[in-house]
Amino acid sequence: MKLVPCIEMLYQAEHPDFVQRIHAARAHGFDAVDMHLWRDKPLEAVADAATAAGVQVFSFSVDPRASLVNPAEHATVLGGVRAAVPVARRLSGARMIVASGFTMPGVDDAVQRANVVRVLREAARIAADGGAQILLEPVHMVIGGSLMYVHTSRRGLDIVEAVDSPALRLLADVYHGAVTGETFEQAFADRVELVGHVQLADFPGRHEPGTGSLDWAGLVPLLRRRGYRGALGLEYLPTLPIADSLALTRRSLGV
Repeated sequence: MKLVPCIEMLYQAEHPDFVQRIHAARAHGFDAVDMHLWRDKPLEAVADAATAAGVQVFSFSVDPRASLVNPAEHATVLGGVRAAVPVARRLSGARMIVASGFTMPGVDDAVQRANVVRVLREAARIAADGGAQILLEPVHMVIGGSLMYVHTSRRGLDIVEAVDSPALRLLADVYHGAVTGETFEQAFADRVELVGHVQLADFPGRHEPGTGSLDWAGLVPLLRRRGYRGALGLEYLPTLPIADSLALTRRSLGV
């Protein structure tokens, strides 16, 4: 399985210039990188650097972020997806990441789920029409007592299955899963064919694999047994110089 560094976090200390991180990743042998929001980036410079270095931007976040749960924000969600489709094409087929937004207090869970499925069906149609793909990322975050609606891989898989579109897949972030208490076995028990990307960081701390408590030696064999053949995104905060950090990550993952 190939590794994909998130250059929002990795290479930041060594290369404050965002575009230079693409070349730095290539120098370490990577042929793809992840990033976060796109509107704050010099997009043409990013695209040109990726082409020159022979590096694909594997994924980026739809911008602005908006709630899939709250119908009042659905127009913003769909507008963000429409704006992101040409960005995905400019970045050679990068996947577009969305998160669910927070639960709505006092609103029945079935209603919230229906809201999420409805807007994602339309978002997936827009993506498919533009030749792009959306990744739904479960995120464990609590603000004002409200938890993100999709905060585990299991719930995310339920939503992706309900939408039933090849233009929507799950981004399984094992760090956020670990915050909720979700194990690797639980996250990847079934429906791995609906997983489009996996991102990694150790728990606690969100640092490189090998610095926390997660059983990294078992993850890659588990994914292979389940039939996952995609990439592993490195979305962690390094505690070591980048070469040492990557070496520890490779040893911990066994890749």
